[in-house]
Amino acid sequence: MTDRILIIDFGSQVTQLIARRVRESGVYSEIVPFNKAAEVLEEFNPKGIILSGGPNSVYDIETPRAPEAVFEMGVPVLGICYGEQTMCEQLGGKVEPSDEREFGRAFINVKKDSPLFDGFWEVGNDYQVWMSHGDKVDSIPDGFDVIATSGNAPYAAIANEEKQFYGVQFHPEVVHTLDGAKLLENFVKKIVGCKGDWTMASFRETEIAKIREQVGEGRVICGLSGGVDSSVVAVLLHEAIGDQLTCVFVDHGLMRANEADQVVTLFREHYHINLIHVDAEDMFLGKLAGVDDPEKKRKIIGGLFIDVFEEEAKKIGGADFLAQGTLYPDVIESVSFTGGPSVTIKSHHNVGGLPERMNMDLVEPLRELFKDEVRALGRELGLPEAFIERHPFPGPGLAIRVPGEVTKEKCDILRKADVIYLDEIKKAGLYNEIWQAFTVLLPVRTVGVMGDARTYEYVCALRAVTSTDGMTADYYPYEHDFLGRVSTRIINEVRGINRVVYDITSKPPGTIEWE
Repeated sequence: MTDRILIIDFGSQVTQLIARRVRESGVYSEIVPFNKAAEVLEEFNPKGIILSGGPNSVYDIETPRAPEAVFEMGVPVLGICYGEQTMCEQLGGKVEPSDEREFGRAFINVKKDSPLFDGFWEVGNDYQVWMSHGDKVDSIPDGFDVIATSGNAPYAAIANEEKQFYGVQFHPEVVHTLDGAKLLENFVKKIVGCKGDWTMASFRETEIAKIREQVGEGRVICGLSGGVDSSVVAVLLHEAIGDQLTCVFVDHGLMRANEADQVVTLFREHYHINLIHVDAEDMFLGKLAGVDDPEKKRKIIGGLFIDVFEEEAKKIGGADFLAQGTLYPDVIESVSFTGGPSVTIKSHHNVGGLPERMNMDLVEPLRELFKDEVRALGRELGLPEAFIERHPFPGPGLAIRVPGEVTKEKCDILRKADVIYLDEIKKAGLYNEIWQAFTVLLPVRTVGVMGDARTYEYVCALRAVTSTDGMTADYYPYEHDFLGRVSTRIINEVRGINRVVYDITSKPPGTIEWE
């Protein structure tokens, strides 16, 4: 069995990054909210445990705590920020408000050798870390030693080497902590003793066996959109269960240019997968007519998808399972213990289950993977690089790229602009540097003069962001000449647009979508 690390989440906006860093070292990890951790500890059987950061103060009444079993299981434990504080508080130390908070870059001084720092941080030297705390550990439990300090945190890193309990006040999971990924790798490999043998090849083998066990002799219907996630799901399922799979490609009129032809050609002619192509443009655009609220648009589209799947399942004699490309961030956000807006955010995924009338179970083979891991699995399965490296297509197609009412005219205008934008990106050799790029047709018109005539046409916004896994992102810093070329081509070649703007919004940690 593959070694596993359990991450107990106390509400930090960067908890997912802990899981990412652990997996990058070849060790499988999962996140569980603190209030559900006690239920899964025995079943999950972790080889080591990491306690995340969080927004609370441990000295307040009824603030989150780690299950006592965490410290009684005999496995190594690493507490990060709030995780260190609750560890100290629960084991006999003390945490107090700090007169001087630490947020952002700080420097720690290493006081003592520790396997946590082995190979990169040396005693007596200062190193940059990322702090985010307004409280501080005032005293540490018996058996712990100070292994690093900072200007405002006398217990910036502590260790009980005998029990293999460690705490750090800073965040090693963020890139601003230099060598933070190495610290986490030291914990999971040198301290916990994980072999680091979790690979996409092993995941593929394990997941195929799980699919076969779950499905048995049943039939599976898969919603194939042509994006990376659903494409990987389709190929993985086909490898696992062959003709028991039927894919349904719903051409809802909200696709990118020529996307329908590409999807049908690849999956019918190359992979020989049972594929039903449903032309539903009139149905979707008809139901969306007059609707401008984005959440209502999502619900309409989601409801129509389910209606189509039900109808197509009946045509093939029924199906026992519906497969979809739910990813791990979807799952994490949808079980948020904070009572936040994840249900609304994730309304385009059936992470909470399907309507009872469908009488199908979900098959979600990617629900343990992050986006970049899905791409790695796609390569493992032999999907064409053009599909694997394809920029994510956010939300329910063009519906969210057309704020306000969605019409065929607007979609056609947007598709033409999108083709030009992506063409110029590829010509400039930037496509693989950018994680996601697309156009948005804004719900405003401006007066302009083109030649000798006045125009009254739409404004087109360009977006481009850099990211690894979509959990955090920043805008791509285009050269002005590039933006000039794109804008000129769009205005000259696309009737209906007379202004082009560039969106430089960044995506902070903890948010989900680009919309």
